[in-house]
Amino acid sequence: MTDHADDGTDGERLTYADTGVDIEASEDATAALLEAFGSDLTTEYAGLVDIGDRYLALATDGVGTKLLVAEAIEDFSTIGVDCIAMNVNDLVAAGVEPVAFVDYLAIDEPDDDLTNEIGEGLAVGLDEADLTLLGGETAVMPEVVSGFDLAGTCAGLAGKDEIFEGETRVGDALVGFPSNGIHSNGLTLAREAATRDHDYTDPFPPNPDVTIGEELLRPTRIYTDLLEPMRAHGVHAAAHVTGGGWTNLARMGDRRYVVDDPLPAQPIFEFVQEEGNVTDEEMHRTFNMGTGFVVALPEAQSESLIAETDGQVIGRVEEGEAVEIRGLSLS
Repeated sequence: MTDHADDGTDGERLTYADTGVDIEASEDATAALLEAFGSDLTTEYAGLVDIGDRYLALATDGVGTKLLVAEAIEDFSTIGVDCIAMNVNDLVAAGVEPVAFVDYLAIDEPDDDLTNEIGEGLAVGLDEADLTLLGGETAVMPEVVSGFDLAGTCAGLAGKDEIFEGETRVGDALVGFPSNGIHSNGLTLAREAATRDHDYTDPFPPNPDVTIGEELLRPTRIYTDLLEPMRAHGVHAAAHVTGGGWTNLARMGDRRYVVDDPLPAQPIFEFVQEEGNVTDEEMHRTFNMGTGFVVALPEAQSESLIAETDGQVIGRVEEGEAVEIRGLSLS
């Protein structure tokens, strides 16, 4: 990516915080809530309950403002996949096998077409993740909700020796796995940038066969297929690259993560950066930039993991505390 000069010709620079989403403030609020309840989370991505010889894990998440893109172009067929993906990918990052899911749809008025399309996406996501849908709730709340909101909770199971350590080691190799686009984070910034001079129904300039809205709605990749090979090849820690972008690598422990051979970023990211006059640093703090999942494991085992997956060695773990990628140092 190229950092644009602030010469006034590309319009006002956009940041995620300026569009109303402050990642640090959100994380602080979550930490305060957990502290108030005395929670002691075992992993960075899922809460664990000891049920004897194994753990029951839970993760909960929603689709976020990607819903507004779906609403704008009246295409709700893929957001169910995102709802599944955002939950199961968190469990996978902890080393947990997702097994069951429940969804929650809040809506201002009944809409059979909308709910049927959402159901179609949920079915696709459940099949891809090999999950069982145990149930769900549709709440009609016209005085509380304007439009609709979609979220879910995923339950998973893991043997006590199957949970990832969650801490990298100096000398570990970093293996990255491609995203398939923008996934479900940073959409508030992406929407603002994309609609400065375009409509969602305009052709997407790098690929005129799809519209801008369709490109933004490309459903989040599901990474459950990585769980078995990650366990087999001694992965120490994993990061689901979601809210906070590449700073998620710091969730694998206080180390220096040197990413000197990153996977390529898809055209949607360059489009958002140019349209919003967004800095390189803001892009990498907000978006996955082409890599949706990263793991750390012994260097000697990295090639065998790659042979069984579509991963690529993208860097290494060193002493220190930072994430270094594409000339940036994120902390």
